[in-house]
Amino acid sequence: MVWDWNGTLFDDQHLVIEGLNAVLDDAGMGRVDLATYQRLYTRPVKVFYERLFERPIDADEWAHLDEVYHAGYRAALHRAGLAEDVPDALAEVERAGASQSLLSMWRHEELVPLVDRLGIGEWFARVDGLRGPGGGLKAPHLEVHLEQLMAPETLDPSRVLVVGDALDDAAAAEHIGASCVLYDGGSHPRAELLAAGVPVASTLTEALERAGVG
Repeated sequence: MVWDWNGTLFDDQHLVIEGLNAVLDDAGMGRVDLATYQRLYTRPVKVFYERLFERPIDADEWAHLDEVYHAGYRAALHRAGLAEDVPDALAEVERAGASQSLLSMWRHEELVPLVDRLGIGEWFARVDGLRGPGGGLKAPHLEVHLEQLMAPETLDPSRVLVVGDALDDAAAAEHIGASCVLYDGGSHPRAELLAAGVPVASTLTEALERAGVG
């Protein structure tokens, strides 16, 4: 069981919008709301910003935008917490006898202490955040995450379930041959999640039910 963090276990969609609007303020552009974010959001995230800016963004500018976003997000971090049914969902996976881990595209050095501060670190066999430049696709990170968790002779992607809130989570799961349930946590309009061809749930416990966990 591989959980996503932002927008899945961690209920932070409002912080994402604040971080994004910090970038737009810095660029002298008008702010956006959740509906606009959902309509344009994609990964790689640099492509998302190019949609917003309606022009290409070079590497130097992208590095600056990424720093501004994270500063804005971090400034509001104290106002976010776990999704409501996280304790129930984690306990349900344990009762089902499955191991569980956490893979995020949030910066590793900030993710690990936050997970521990929120009191759920002990549930996970492994916690991995982003090491290195951000904004890319999740699929290669999922490959590495599972390689670190399991020996090659025991790794069977067909027995892996990914739960996340973004189309990129579904693409990453498909890339390795894993199952996926998408949680309607805010990254995309629900209609786009449904079009991905995987189950979509409104709560984390429902996501487990849709996957037959428990």
